[in-house]
Amino acid sequence: MSLRLPKPIALFFTVEHSDNPGDLAACFAADATVLDEGRIFEGLAAIKEWNAGTKKKYNHTIEPLEAEERDGKTVVKSKVSGNFPGSPVTLEFSFGLNGDKVASLEIH
Repeated sequence: MSLRLPKPIALFFTVEHSDNPGDLAACFAADATVLDEGRIFEGLAAIKEWNAGTKKKYNHTIEPLEAEERDGKTVVKSKVSGNFPGSPVTLEFSFGLNGDKVASLEIH
């Protein structure tokens, strides 16, 4: 299934499949936040560090399954597979956008 996602969100999933967390600057705003595993990462440098650390720790892949607009955000249900108990799991990636950049991402 091919999803039609806003450009910065589609770019996030493309970057997730690359080995260059530096590409995150193309989709995240400089002051963006990420909430993952109960921790908040603020700013592009922290988000790049989070992304690289998560990839190293879990060696995961993300497959977007479906998307919907909810409470002003784009929520993308995705199958996440990797080196963690219970893999694969379905998680919700809730994106807040500001123009052509991701301003916030919450993963539940």
